[in-house]
Amino acid sequence: MVDLDLHFLARLLGSCNKPGSIYLGRQLHILFLKSGVLQSTLSIGNRLLQMYYRCSSTREAQKLFEEMPERNCFSWNTMIEGYLKSGSKEKSLKVFDSMPHKDVFSWNVIISGFAKEGDLEVARHLFNEMPLKNGIAWNSMIHGYACNGRPEEAVRLFKDLSLNPLERSCGDAFVLATVISACTKLGALDCGKQIHARIVVDEVEFGSVLGSSLVNLYGKCGDIDSANHVLNLMKEPDAFSLSALISGYANCGRMNDAGRIFSLRSSSCVVLWNSMISGYVANNEALEALELFNNMRRKGVQADHSTFACVLSACSTLAIIDPAKQVHAHVYKVGFTNDIIIGSALIDMYSKCGRPDDACKLFSDLQAYDTILLNSMITVYSNCGRIDDARQIFETMPSKSLISWNSMIVGFSQNGCPIEALDLFCEMNTLGLRMDKFSLASVISACASISSLELGEQVFSRATRIGLEFDQIISTSLVDFYCKCGLVENGRKLFDRMMKSDEVPWNSMLMGYATNGHGIDALKVFDQMRSVGVQPTDITFVGVLSACDHCGLVEEGQKWFYAMKFDYHINPGIEHYSCMVDLYARAGLLEDAMNLIEEMPFKADASMCLSVLRGCVAHGNNILGKEVAKRIIDLDPENSGAYMHLSGIYATFENWERSAQVRKLMYDKKIRKVPGCSWADSITS
Repeated sequence: MVDLDLHFLARLLGSCNKPGSIYLGRQLHILFLKSGVLQSTLSIGNRLLQMYYRCSSTREAQKLFEEMPERNCFSWNTMIEGYLKSGSKEKSLKVFDSMPHKDVFSWNVIISGFAKEGDLEVARHLFNEMPLKNGIAWNSMIHGYACNGRPEEAVRLFKDLSLNPLERSCGDAFVLATVISACTKLGALDCGKQIHARIVVDEVEFGSVLGSSLVNLYGKCGDIDSANHVLNLMKEPDAFSLSALISGYANCGRMNDAGRIFSLRSSSCVVLWNSMISGYVANNEALEALELFNNMRRKGVQADHSTFACVLSACSTLAIIDPAKQVHAHVYKVGFTNDIIIGSALIDMYSKCGRPDDACKLFSDLQAYDTILLNSMITVYSNCGRIDDARQIFETMPSKSLISWNSMIVGFSQNGCPIEALDLFCEMNTLGLRMDKFSLASVISACASISSLELGEQVFSRATRIGLEFDQIISTSLVDFYCKCGLVENGRKLFDRMMKSDEVPWNSMLMGYATNGHGIDALKVFDQMRSVGVQPTDITFVGVLSACDHCGLVEEGQKWFYAMKFDYHINPGIEHYSCMVDLYARAGLLEDAMNLIEEMPFKADASMCLSVLRGCVAHGNNILGKEVAKRIIDLDPENSGAYMHLSGIYATFENWERSAQVRKLMYDKKIRKVPGCSWADSITS
């Protein structure tokens, strides 16, 4: 009867495995103590130790351990494992060192515990001390290195394992799968093939874990045929193997083959769906990604964080707000909005859809942030002119990355704060922070904004010292820099000898010519750009139309204004309309200029109307000039130019009274003509 009660109580003790059951566990402890069972039965003491750790009561477990009259390896191992799980690595190591007789489990637990925590030096020391190493110990170390950013060490340790003829662990499937994963991270295809050959020679059992790791290796390293061959050898390929092959095909742009593998299994496994959606996004097939996501929902497959991150990326690529909002609503419905990765993806999506205010509102509602998300917000705030908010985020960030510094420098440069951008660059230099091509290119752009030739060339010298003098991003910013400093010939010399892999350098040179009044040269660059097969962008056409404007080439300007929409499928923006209005106004085609203003899908601003006003003054159309001047004053009551021109127009009509009234109105409103100045004056002051 006593034995039966003891067995029942022992089973009851085993059910105490949550913090809420600690009270029952304590009562059983007292019962065992009073009955004398605890002193005579070691297994009961060990079960009580386990119970206290499972119920998160480390202190009571330690007290019981110290009071136990007898202990065995199980007792010591329970304490070591318990301390490790509760985060007390030092205490677990102290118990391990005090252990009189260590068994294989003791070594495995302590080595794997420290390796999982990333404390690889201690783990490696223990591993070296282990008298007889087994597959678990080898795998713990190799896995520890692979998962903590040291895949080279993982491969090197496996080679040590392979060279030891006494070690049989090199044939362990989990060890092999782990080292193959390390080869995948390194992109070491040849090394992975050698391991594969060994698997075949040693006739290692080819299970799903080993198979999926090999498929993943070959897929990510671009050897799709080998990946497919391995998959065909597997009796029942699991979802992860199929996912790895789908990703491999996607990485090579073979989405039809990826779809064929996907269709092999009508699976509810979200990993397969994620691989296909991610593949479509990576291959710029955003519409297909959204269509597959909708199909996934219809089939009742539950999306996870990775699904939404990919789908939001597709929405960002399309830059269409309606599907973006629908996905956001679905994210909110399933409760993922406070996930940091999803939050970052949503902010990026709204920013690329041209809705920075929505991105800012979303940011204010988030409860947690990381450096990546905060970097995104620095860019968002900078892009919508809220540079003080961007600065506030930057200055209060708990941890800044190089991207944080670069984003802030770019933000200052884009928002007319070149001095602040240079100050931040100097701070980076003082702190000895690493700089990259983006840091240096942004600072060169800041120097261009203030036409500081000396500072810009000093920054370029820094780029040269770290081997970036031939980098396209640096060279492009330097072309722009020289042109903004008026040294167009220097910019052209650099442009002619630099690598030009996309449209950006061409745009910089074209804009450089256009803004310096060399319209014909700008159009020649445009012809060269098209002749080498570089596709023009909206920025290209701003330069082209600006060049036509400076040269008075009305017909050429009209041709390219309409060609950008109908031949290149680029909708003209307000900058393109501004160039055309100014071109018409300079040429005296004032009616065409006004018609274009009325037809365009944007509201005309004061600067655009001022172009027409200057044309009216230059060509003597005082009647239209008077109307336009009044329109400018309505748009911008502080615009001194409009008042001055309007006063002059009245004077031309010899309406001295109205001319004087306009000037008196300027005086009463304290509107003063803005005096001319130069950057040299600004810097000196």
